[in-house]
Amino acid sequence: MENTHNITEFILLGLSQNKKIKNLCFLLFLFCYIAIWMGNTLIMISITHSQLMDQPMYFFLNYLALSDLCYTSTVTPKLITDLLAERNKISYNNCMTQLFTMHIFGGIEILILTAMAYDRYVAICKPLHYTSLMSRQRCNALVTACCAGGLLHSLVQGLLIFNLPFCGPNKIDHYFCDVYPLPKLVCTDTHTVGILVVANSGMMGLVTFVVLMLSYFLILCTIRAYPTESRSKALSTCSSHLTVVVLFFVPVLFIYIRPATTFPVDKVFALFYTIITPMFNPLIYTLRNMEMKKALRKVWCQKPFLTGKHVI
Repeated sequence: MENTHNITEFILLGLSQNKKIKNLCFLLFLFCYIAIWMGNTLIMISITHSQLMDQPMYFFLNYLALSDLCYTSTVTPKLITDLLAERNKISYNNCMTQLFTMHIFGGIEILILTAMAYDRYVAICKPLHYTSLMSRQRCNALVTACCAGGLLHSLVQGLLIFNLPFCGPNKIDHYFCDVYPLPKLVCTDTHTVGILVVANSGMMGLVTFVVLMLSYFLILCTIRAYPTESRSKALSTCSSHLTVVVLFFVPVLFIYIRPATTFPVDKVFALFYTIITPMFNPLIYTLRNMEMKKALRKVWCQKPFLTGKHVI
C-alpha cells in the first residue's frame, strides 16, 4: 500500500470545546501530572536508597514507577497544553511518535505487572524455590524481556498505522493519537487493519489479564491453608497489585478488545490508564504496605540522606 502524505498535521478535538470545562480540566490534570511525578519519584528514590531494592517485588515496583512516568508523559503534557490552546494541532510526525512511544511504555507496563504477579505466585505457592527462581539475574532478564516485548508490540502496531494513506479529513476525536481514531481518517478500507489491531493490542491485554487472574486464583487457593497472620500479609501485598491490575486493565480491555470502532466514552476510559492509574499507583502500593512505609521514613526522615550521605 502506497503511503500518502496529503496530511501534514492533525486536529485533536480533545475532551471538550467548552472554555470553562477546559480551564477546569487544565487545573485538574496539571495537579494529577505533578502528583504522578512526585509520587512515582518518591517510590523510586525510596526503593533504590533502601534495602527493598534487594527484594524482587520492590525491584519490579521500581521499574513500574519508571514506566508509569514514561507512559503518562507521552500523553499528559500535550493534553495539558492543549487545554489552554484555541486550536489543538499535532504534526503527522509527532502524532506517529506519540503513538509509537505510548504503546512501547504501555506494553512494558502490562508486562511488568505480569512479572510482579509471577513474583507473588512464586513467593506464595513455591516459597522453597523462591530464592533460586527469583534471583537478581532472573529479575534482570524479566525486565529486559518486558522492554523487548513492549518494543515488539509497538513496532507491530506502528507498522499497521504508519503505512496507511492519510488523505483527509484530519480531525481526531480524541486527546491523543491512537490506533482506533486514526484509521477513520484513512481514504481506503481499514477492515483488515482493524482486525490486526485487535489481534495485537486487544489479545495482548486479554491474554495477560487472564494469566494475571489465573495466578491470583492459584494464590488464593494456596493461602487458604496459611495461618491467619501469614494469610493477612499475603493478601495485603496481593490486593495492592490486584487493585492496580483492575484499574489499568479494565479500561484497556474495554477499548482495545472490541472491533475497531470509537465511542465518545472512550476518552473517559483512556483517562484511567493514561493518568488516573499512574497517579494512584504510589498510593496503592504505599498505604497498605508496612515495608514501603518503613522505607519512606528511613530514607526521607534521616538527616544523612538529606545532606547527601547514603545510609542503609
